[in-house]
Amino acid sequence: MISSREGTVLLADGVWIATALLHRENEEREDFSDEEIKDRFLAEGLPRGLHSNSLSTHVSSHCVANKPRSRSLSNPSKLQGGAYRLLYETRPGYKRLTRPGDDTHPDRIQPRKPSKQLPKREELPSRYQPLLDWYQHWVQKTQAVRDRPQWEDDPLIRLVGSGSHVWADEHADEYVNRLRQEPA
Repeated sequence: MISSREGTVLLADGVWIATALLHRENEEREDFSDEEIKDRFLAEGLPRGLHSNSLSTHVSSHCVANKPRSRSLSNPSKLQGGAYRLLYETRPGYKRLTRPGDDTHPDRIQPRKPSKQLPKREELPSRYQPLLDWYQHWVQKTQAVRDRPQWEDDPLIRLVGSGSHVWADEHADEYVNRLRQEPA
């Protein structure tokens, strides 16, 4: 934890804040580069952490739900870092906030102590607390768009035209008749 004017802010919570601010300000964007998230984090004056690479590690790995947790170099069976699920990697080097229903790497699932998916309101400085309300609205809005049926997603529609190369040189009825006549 790092001290701020209003108490303490976890580095992971600061990463979530920076990403939430980017989403709120750029509604048309699906994701943001690791550099954009780090730049926004620093522009907000959020605490950087104890080590110079802590911010980069949190953005690229520690906070990412669909990536495996880091492993100890001395004991590869031991997991390191928090099992946070605050961000979701959409493509290499790009993240967005996690949403309910996003897939999660098994390393991040902890039955006894669930991994953090959102900062706790009481652990955020008051000026960032409204982001939690914004997030709930954002999740509902993006979920409605994702739930809208897309005809391209229908498995039968996607089959249209598949296999046409098999009978490209003959009529479909002739092809079926030929198959019926061939020995099994």
